[in-house]
Amino acid sequence: MSFGDPNNPYGQPPQQPPAGPPGYGYPQQPGAPQQGYGYPAAPPMSQPYGGGPVLSQMPGITRAAQIMLGVIALAHVIIAGMYGYALSQWDETMVEAGITGDSEAEAFADLGKGVVVFFLGLAAVFAVLGLVLVLQYAKGANGVRVCSIVYGSFAIVSGIFTLAAYGLGLVIMIISILLIVFSAKRATADWFRRPRY
Repeated sequence: MSFGDPNNPYGQPPQQPPAGPPGYGYPQQPGAPQQGYGYPAAPPMSQPYGGGPVLSQMPGITRAAQIMLGVIALAHVIIAGMYGYALSQWDETMVEAGITGDSEAEAFADLGKGVVVFFLGLAAVFAVLGLVLVLQYAKGANGVRVCSIVYGSFAIVSGIFTLAAYGLGLVIMIISILLIVFSAKRATADWFRRPRY
């Protein structure tokens, strides 16, 4: 009996490669690329603890959301100006309409003036909140993104109330819907959740 006979049941079995993946603890086959495990073959980490890539520049969709937020805030400045102008002309308009001397008519006129003052204050508050959010996009955290979504939702409601203002309300509603969609995108969420050192 010799070990060279292939039909010998007691002969030396042929050598087979190990059953595990190449890498740590297994001998490498000549010419096979080394995978994973260890310094030379491990891919460099793009973010601490293996997260997504570190964002150093604001994504385009996030920049678009910031611009839309600024447009909505500017529209509310215009609306506040329109209400302010209406308020400044209120007394003259009431005199021209002949609503002086009648106490019941003056009560309704004062109620209307109060409504205009309320909407003027609301538009001014919306404008200020929008400008604050726009300025926080570069350095703010995820709360800025959430506040932008909530702000867009309320801006849709304010757009409904200003539909009669030369179509400005329709523009506000469309831009508010786009703001909500762009703020909810993954790239925007990654921008606001990026690590800050």
